[in-house]
Amino acid sequence: MNTFEKNVKIKLTSTIRPTDGETENYEMWLNGSFIEKSGKAYLRYTEVHEDQTVKTTVKLGSEQALILRNGAVNMRLPFSRDHIENGHYETQMGTLPINTNTHSLIHEENSELNVISGKFKVQYDLIISGQPVGKYTLEIQYSEGQ
Repeated sequence: MNTFEKNVKIKLTSTIRPTDGETENYEMWLNGSFIEKSGKAYLRYTEVHEDQTVKTTVKLGSEQALILRNGAVNMRLPFSRDHIENGHYETQMGTLPINTNTHSLIHEENSELNVISGKFKVQYDLIISGQPVGKYTLEIQYSEGQ
């Protein structure tokens, strides 16, 4: 089983269009790791918000992808092109079932000159407990040693 890991810089851009309310945009620059294991590509990074830590793993793909978050937020967010996927979000009140209806899923990897870089983009509807809550776009750009 071949595994390798490289440190990467990550630019994360997120747009949320709630069903009711105004569009929100977020941008974060993070340090993380690009991991390739058994032919699958992953990104790992840690976010810190007001002294709370969230560790995130993104399984990259163009047909299927998965975001796992652990720590201050515990969530499993699966994506599958043209299918509604079941995930969950843990709260203090219990676990909420969530669904993703993926409209677009792209993973482009550039390995020119043995430098790891790429882009992952997903556009999806988020449904919590059967209720649509908004349209989400997440774009992650990553590159080694810049």
